Amino acid sequence: MDWLRWIDLPMFLAFAVYVLSRWAWDARHMVGMSMAAVGFALWLTARLQLGKSFSVRAEARKLVTTGLYSKFRNPVYLFGGVAYAGLWLAVAPTFLIVFLPLYSLFQYLRVRKEDAVLEAAFGDEYRSYRARTWI
Repeated sequence: MDWLRWIDLPMFLAFAVYVLSRWAWDARHMVGMSMAAVGFALWLTARLQLGKSFSVRAEARKLVTTGLYSKFRNPVYLFGGVAYAGLWLAVAPTFLIVFLPLYSLFQYLRVRKEDAVLEAAFGDEYRSYRARTWI
């Protein structure tokens, strides 16, 4: 089931192609697609930096604290959200009113579960890491 680890990326790219097919040269599209591009690049970077520590379900394989993870505890969620928000802004900005709160709630619940798993596995090392990082 290794392919399942990457299923979100082709889904995002398919959505990006759809958004690009509806392109208009206005500020909303430019800002949205810029957000999506930067968010996607950082999201992909975070995924690659996690390496084999990335999993679909919360698991404590290794505590990654370098790269983007030296500043952000959850850069995959953060920058994935920025990337998707950019696409929604470009194609249907009013949907952001629904998308962002739902996405944020879903990711908040995932983060809480991951926090519990990582704290149980790594204890003080994780608590120290959590204290010096953002989100």
